[in-house]
Amino acid sequence: MPNLSQLLSSLDISLIVLFVLMGLGVFSQNNTIISATAFLIIIKVSPFNGVLMPYIDKYGLSLGILILTIGVLTPIASGKLSSEVIIKSFVSPKSLLAIGVGLLVAYLGGRGVKLMTTEPSVIAGLLIGTVLGVAFLRGVPVGPLIAAGILSLFYWQK
Repeated sequence: MPNLSQLLSSLDISLIVLFVLMGLGVFSQNNTIISATAFLIIIKVSPFNGVLMPYIDKYGLSLGILILTIGVLTPIASGKLSSEVIIKSFVSPKSLLAIGVGLLVAYLGGRGVKLMTTEPSVIAGLLIGTVLGVAFLRGVPVGPLIAAGILSLFYWQK
């Protein structure tokens, strides 16, 4: 009969964490978390894990930011935001405040990306906090980069 240390060393902790995150996604009814964790679990247990995971690890965040940016810019490209609305955004107090907040969030997101790449030990905590925020505070899962940016302020990292 194997002892506890042998049993623990044979477990794939990353796979267990993915299942826990998926469970939190199911609990919070968050299809994005469910889909992302299911995708990664399938890759992880597939014979392509050694081939695909390094690429996902290296380019996944950049690809995600690209897709998010496309989604944010689509109202401009589709014409939903007219040139009149865009021009007015530079004179309305609310819109000027929105521009300032957008600048701050972009700055924090940039710091967050840097922190997540230089301190990968914080990623699990950020993700769990984000999923818990979705589950219990009715939030949305766009927080890890901004959360990492805010966290980077506590680390005094540039």
